[in-house]
Amino acid sequence: MKLSTLRRWVSPSLSIQGKIFLAFSLVALLSIVSISVIVYLNMRETIKSNAVTSVSDSIRQADESLNIMLEEIDRLNTVVVTNKNTVIDTVLSPSEEISFEWFQEQKRIEEFLSSLVANKPYIARIAVVGLNGKVFFTGGPWLDKSILETPMMDYMLRNGSRHAYLKQTGVTETITVGREIRYNRQTIGVVMVDLNYDFIRKTYGVRPTADSMLYVLDQQDEFVYRSDQTPSFAPSDQKILSMKHKFAKHGKVEGDVEEKVIGGRSYIVVSRQSDHTGWTTLALIPTDSLLSESARLLKLIIEASAIVLLVVLIGSLQVSSRITINIRRLKSMMMLVKDGNLTFPKKEIKTKDEVGQLYHVFIGMVEELKRSFEGIRISEQEKREAELTALQAQIRPHFLYNSLNTIKYLAKLNGTPNIEEVSGSLIDLMRGVLGNSNEYLTVREELDYVRSYISIVKYKYMEPILVHEEIEDPSLLDSRVLKLTLQPIVENAVLHGIGSRDQGGFVTIRVYEDNRDLMIEVTDNGKGMTPEQMEQLLGGPAGTKPTSSRFSGMGVRNVHERIVRSFEAPFGIRLYSEPGLYTKVEIRFPNLRGQIGAGQEVS
Repeated sequence: MKLSTLRRWVSPSLSIQGKIFLAFSLVALLSIVSISVIVYLNMRETIKSNAVTSVSDSIRQADESLNIMLEEIDRLNTVVVTNKNTVIDTVLSPSEEISFEWFQEQKRIEEFLSSLVANKPYIARIAVVGLNGKVFFTGGPWLDKSILETPMMDYMLRNGSRHAYLKQTGVTETITVGREIRYNRQTIGVVMVDLNYDFIRKTYGVRPTADSMLYVLDQQDEFVYRSDQTPSFAPSDQKILSMKHKFAKHGKVEGDVEEKVIGGRSYIVVSRQSDHTGWTTLALIPTDSLLSESARLLKLIIEASAIVLLVVLIGSLQVSSRITINIRRLKSMMMLVKDGNLTFPKKEIKTKDEVGQLYHVFIGMVEELKRSFEGIRISEQEKREAELTALQAQIRPHFLYNSLNTIKYLAKLNGTPNIEEVSGSLIDLMRGVLGNSNEYLTVREELDYVRSYISIVKYKYMEPILVHEEIEDPSLLDSRVLKLTLQPIVENAVLHGIGSRDQGGFVTIRVYEDNRDLMIEVTDNGKGMTPEQMEQLLGGPAGTKPTSSRFSGMGVRNVHERIVRSFEAPFGIRLYSEPGLYTKVEIRFPNLRGQIGAGQEVS
């Protein structure tokens, strides 16, 4: 299919099919774009929701896992602080260091502590610290009585009536869970269990995106945990603490979600507070990083939409083509009628819609036009026959008078045979003019009339008139032309062309074929014509008086108008002339063979 044809079909300014195609395409495009936007926005929200749900569930599971470990540690602490024989008596024992009794006590309590933490890899160390300076532990790192002077010990003594949780930083990071050891309502020491920090990292390693951040803060606004690798654009610690206080102030502490803009970046903030420890967990997910995962989804939606749109466009093109096919058929038939073809092959349209009704109306109009044109053709034919009859009836008195005078003159000249020749030629010429009712004659018959005319008119000049006949193909003599088209041309060539010469005048008649058309040329070597005279001869207004310098324009003009009226352009007469040299009249006919409008010849 050519591009111009496709453009013509789909162009809304040129075709109904183009308008239908454009309407279908716009509706499909708007629908697909709307659906794609809705799907994409819903998917964005779904991604956000899934990320929040995932983070919330992960934080909850991390809290629950940590709570399980802390509850187990709390039970161990309870076992320790309630064990009188092994723990309390050992702490209160008067035995001093570097004594046999002290070694015995240390061995017994360390074996007891080791049995408690056996098969518990999340416990890095368990220690019993007496206020009297006795320190017993299992695990690492090393611990001695210098711990009594540390802030951690003060914190444990202040907050360890039930449980105390503290993150230690230093050689190793740990979470220490402590509880007072009391006897007779007096604090005699502290039991402390260090939670392995690697388990904290694994438990809180929640990162839905590579640049997500997670923070765990205790009730003293200390960071229990933060993501190991935080991006350069991570909010400051003050911002994190401010968000924690804001959530706590508004009561948003249990699985709450909020979108916040921090430092010019948008974050989804998920918060949760542990009921067991009171720790607050904050997860910050950069919105742009989270939604970067949706870029692949957006690309997929665009590709799917493009494929669907292409299918819809092809389908709408087919549908619009099927809808307008009858309109195009009707248009093609109308274009044939416009070009004058009333006998075109009819492509029947069987539909009963408006196009089918229009088709039947159009066919009726064409039939009516054919009848009207047939009536016009018959009327024109009758008109031409009437004109021919009138032409045949126009016997020029001066010609008959001259012919009779010639006969009278010859008779006075001793009755020579010339009288018989002139009389016979006159009879033949008059019979052809008045007796033959055919509108068309053969070229041979037209040449016979010319010879009869020359036989008569040559005696006017008392010397032979040279007429040369050049017939290219003898079969052209059987071609038919309009009656009396050649004789008036020759007559004017003789009277107004070579008649003005003293001697040496001649006329050449050439018959040949050019591009399957019949051509007849009449050339004389008379005085010729100017371009203005030739233009007036063929194109001057009707009734223009002919000039005396050339033959009567009415004869040539009449022949030309008859040919054009019968056959239309390019058939007719063309003139070529050079003043003082020659004049050539070129007559173009269609090459007609056979009988055309044959009539009866009368005597």
